[in-house]
Amino acid sequence: QPESEVFEITDFTTASEWERFISKIEEVLNDWKLIGVSSGKPLEKGIFTTGTWEEKSDEILFADFKFSITHHYLVQEPSDKDGKEELGEDALPLPMQDLLCLNNDFPPRAHCLVRWYGLREFVVIAPAANNDAVVSESKCNLLLSSISIALGNTGCQVPLFVQIHQKWRRMYVGECQGPGIRTDFEMVHLRKVPSQYTHLSGLLDIFKTKIGCPLTPLPPVSMAIRLTYVLQDWQQYFWPQQPPDIDALVGGEVGGLEFGKLPFGACEDPISELHLATTWPHLAEGIIVDNDVYSDLDPLQAPQWSVRVRKADNPQCLLGDFLTEFFKLCRRKESTDEILGRPAFEEEGKEVADITHALSKLTEPAPVPIPKLSVTNMVHSAKKKIRKHRGVDESPLNNDVLNTILLFLFPDAAEKLADGFENRASTSAGSNPPPDNEDYNLFSQFKSAPSDSLTYKLALCLCMINFYHGGVKGVAHLWQEFVLEMRYRWENNYLIPGLANGSPDLRCCLLHQKLQMLNCCIERKKARDEGKRGSMSDRSPGGASGDVAKGGDHSGDNPDKEKEFGKSWESWSDSEEEYFECLSDTEDLKGNGQENGKKGAKEGSKESVNLKPEGRLHPHGKLMLLHPGEPLYVPITQEPAPMTEDLLEEQSEVLAKLGTSAEGAHLRARMQSACLLSDMESFKAANPGCCLEDFVRWYSPRDYIEEEVIDEKGNKVIKGELSARMKIPSNMWVEAWETAKPVPARRQKRLFDDTREAEKVLHYLAVQKPADLARHLLPCIIHAAVLKVKDEEALEDISSVKKIIKQIISHSSKVLRFPSPEDKKLEEIIAQIMSVEAIIARARSLKAKFGVEKCENEEEKEDLQRFVNSLLEQPEVSVVGAGRGPAGSIIHKLFVNAQRVPAVPPLEEELRRSGSQEERRQGVQSEFPPPTGREVILRTSVPRPAPYSKALPQRMYSVLTREDFRLAGAFSADTTFF
Repeated sequence: QPESEVFEITDFTTASEWERFISKIEEVLNDWKLIGVSSGKPLEKGIFTTGTWEEKSDEILFADFKFSITHHYLVQEPSDKDGKEELGEDALPLPMQDLLCLNNDFPPRAHCLVRWYGLREFVVIAPAANNDAVVSESKCNLLLSSISIALGNTGCQVPLFVQIHQKWRRMYVGECQGPGIRTDFEMVHLRKVPSQYTHLSGLLDIFKTKIGCPLTPLPPVSMAIRLTYVLQDWQQYFWPQQPPDIDALVGGEVGGLEFGKLPFGACEDPISELHLATTWPHLAEGIIVDNDVYSDLDPLQAPQWSVRVRKADNPQCLLGDFLTEFFKLCRRKESTDEILGRPAFEEEGKEVADITHALSKLTEPAPVPIPKLSVTNMVHSAKKKIRKHRGVDESPLNNDVLNTILLFLFPDAAEKLADGFENRASTSAGSNPPPDNEDYNLFSQFKSAPSDSLTYKLALCLCMINFYHGGVKGVAHLWQEFVLEMRYRWENNYLIPGLANGSPDLRCCLLHQKLQMLNCCIERKKARDEGKRGSMSDRSPGGASGDVAKGGDHSGDNPDKEKEFGKSWESWSDSEEEYFECLSDTEDLKGNGQENGKKGAKEGSKESVNLKPEGRLHPHGKLMLLHPGEPLYVPITQEPAPMTEDLLEEQSEVLAKLGTSAEGAHLRARMQSACLLSDMESFKAANPGCCLEDFVRWYSPRDYIEEEVIDEKGNKVIKGELSARMKIPSNMWVEAWETAKPVPARRQKRLFDDTREAEKVLHYLAVQKPADLARHLLPCIIHAAVLKVKDEEALEDISSVKKIIKQIISHSSKVLRFPSPEDKKLEEIIAQIMSVEAIIARARSLKAKFGVEKCENEEEKEDLQRFVNSLLEQPEVSVVGAGRGPAGSIIHKLFVNAQRVPAVPPLEEELRRSGSQEERRQGVQSEFPPPTGREVILRTSVPRPAPYSKALPQRMYSVLTREDFRLAGAFSADTTFF
C-alpha cells in the first residue's frame, strides 16, 4: 500500500528576540517564586541595618546582549498566620506599604535603592559586563516595556528595576504592579544643583507638581530631613602617638632594653574624618521654614544625632612597617660576604682558606706547632682584615649601636672580671625558669623561641637594625659579629646566656636548637678542660659521630700515666685526640671483658676479685647483684647525644636507606645500640662479676619478670627470669653484653664528639645568608608582634580585637609549624596583625579626641568609652541626648574649634557662593560649617490620577552634595479606569 502523505507544518508565529527576553524574565521570576501576592509583617525599626540581606543572580540574553538579573531581599522569619488571609481585598502590595514606612529612613549601610525607596526586596536587571551601558532612550523604553509586560503576565508584586546609563551613575528606572495599581520609580541625576532646589520649599514644589493632585486642599506632606556635617580638621587635637626617638637610638644613649621592644601605633591619624548626621525624623509640612532666605534647621536643635567615622585607608603603622620590612629580607638573595663586600674570613697570601679548612688541618695529627694555626688567631686576623678592607666609617653599624646591641644580647659580657664572668656565665645559661602563662608558651605553637631567650632577642635586634640602622647591610654586619662572638665563647669556654640548659628543644626554631647545641658542646668542653675527669655528665648530639672520636676522657687508675699526661693537658688543642683506645689502657685486665660474660657465674665471681670497681655513681639501694650478692651500684654513664631536628632527620634518612634486608636490619640495630653498649660497659666496670640479668633489672626492669614459687622445702621464693623478648636468639642485648668490656665512662669511646659538632654548628652559622636568617627568625618576630598586640589590646579592651588575635594565633600555629611556609600565608598573618594594630590605633585616636581619659565623672567616662567602642565596630552610632548629651557636647566643641581655624578658601567660586548663601540663611553657621550633604524624604498618600481614584503612596527622596544632585521618586497611580 502507498505510504500516507506527510504534512509539513510551518509555524509562522515564531517568537521574536524581544518576546524571548520577556519570557526569560518571567521564567526567572517563576523559578524564584516571586509570583503572586507578597505578604509580610510591617518593618521593625532599624531592621535594614541589623537584618541579613541576601541576593541571588542569573543571566538572561536579549539577542546577543547579556544582562544579569539579581534579586535583593531582606531575610525575614515567615509570619505565623498566612499573610493572605490578613490582607483585605483593598490592601496595598507590600512594597507600596514600605514606601510610607518611617522606621528605616537613612539606613547607614544598604543598597542605594533601599536607601532611596525604603524597599525590603526588589529585582534589578543590569548589563552583565561592567563597561556595558544602556544609554539610548529607545533602548531604555524597550526595557521598561519588557518589565512592565513581565510583571503584568506573572502577577509579580516585587518591584523590578532596570539599570540605565553608566554603572557609576547608579541610575535606575522601575515599576511595581498590584491589583489595579501601579508605582513608577523615576530618577533625576545632575552634577550641578539648580539653586531653587537647594532648600526644602523648592523640593516641596517639585513634589507637589509631580503628583499633580486634583484635590484642592492637598493632604499634608510628611518630611524627614538629614543634614550631614563633616569634620576633617583635628589640628588642635594632637595625634597621641609619639614617634620613636631615632636620634637617641643612633647615639646609643638609650639603655639596651630599647632594642628588645617592638614599636607600636600609627604614624598618621588613622581616623580621617568624622561625619555628624543631624536628623529630623518626622516633620509635618509647615512646621519648619527652610527657603533661600532663612532656615530653621539648626543642627543643635535636631532631635537625633548620629556619628560615623571615616577610617584612613591602610594608615602607616610602626609595627606593620617593621614586620613587612623584615619579611622583605626573606626574599634577598645575597650572601653576607656579597653584602659586606668581601669574604669575611680571608687569609693573606697563599693561605686562603675558610675556617672549615683550618679545622681539618687542626684535627689531623700534624707536626706543625698547633698554636700557629689556632682558630682564635685566624678570627683575629680576619677581623683586622675586615676593618682594613672596609674603613671604620664605612662600617654599616656605628660602634655605639653595635656595642649597645651586643651588651643587650650578652649581658654577662659586661662583667669581664675573670671569676665574676665565669660564675655569671654559668648561671645565666639556665636563665630564669619559664613562666607557665600561655603567652610564654606560644613559642611551642609558633616554633619560635621563648620570649626571654637569646634567639628571640636577636630576632628583635635584627628587626630594629633592618628598619633603622643600615637595612640588610646592618643585618649582615650584626650577624657577622654574632658568629664571631659564638666562636669566641666556644674557644674560651664561656656559656652562651639566655638559653635553657640541656639538649636542644625541638619545639623551637632550628637556629635556637643550633645555639643550644653549641652550649652543650661548650659545657662539655668546659667540664673536660677544667679537669673534671671522670664526670662525663655532658651529653651531646650525633650517635654516629662516636666512631670519629677515640676513647673517653683520660684519667685512669694508672697514676704514672696520669702524671705523664697531666703536664700537657692544658696546652692541647681541644681537637687533639685526647681519647685513647680502651684496650691500651686495660691491658692488665685483658680477657676479663668478653670471657666474663660467657663463663659461668661462679668463674666470673672468682675472676671479679681481680677487677677494681670503677666509675660508680652511688649504690642502687634496693637491688643486689644476683650472684656475688653485693650491692648493685649505679654507674656513671655517658648521656645520649643531643640532636637538633636536622641531625635527627639526617639520621632517620640513613637508617631508612639501610633497607629491610637482614643485614640492613642488623646494621641499623648496631647503629642504634651505640648508647646501650656504652651503658653496659659502664655497668660492668662499676659492678665486677655482674651478669646480663643484673643489667636488665637496673636498665629495663620490665624485661625482668619475677614470680613467687615454692621450693623443695615448701618455702616461698621469688624467682626471676628475663622476658621473652630478651630470650630471642641472636638478641641485640645479649650480643652487646657479650662484646661489652668493663670500661668506665671516662675511658670509653665518646658517644658525642663535641669538637666536631661545635665546628659544624659554627660553620652552619657562618654560611647563613641574611635571607636564611630572616626565615629562621620570622616566627620569633611574629611571636613578638602577637605578644605586643596582646599587651596593647589589654590596655584598650576591645572585644572584636580579642577574637582576631585568637584567629591570628590559631592561623599562625598552623602555618609556622611546618618548615618553609608559603610566602602568601606569611603575608596573610602579617596583614592580620597590621589590621589589629590599625584598630587599636583608631581606638586610641578616638579616645584622645573624645577626651575619655580626661573625663572625671565615672558614669560619663563609661558612656564615652562605650560610645568610642561602638564607633569602631558599627557603621553608625546614635548619640544619646543628641547635641545635649556628653558625647554631643564634645562633638559640638570639636566643630566650634575647627571653625575658628581660618578656613581654607574653597576651590570653586560656586562653592563659595553657596557657602555664603548658607551662612546668610543660618544664624548658627559660625559654629557649624555648611552641611556637606542634605537628604530629604517627602511622603504623602493621595488619589491619582483622578479625584475619585484610590489614595496611594507617593514618595520622593532627594540628596544634595557638592558634586551631585539626585531625586528618586516613586509615584503611584490607580489603573482601574485608566
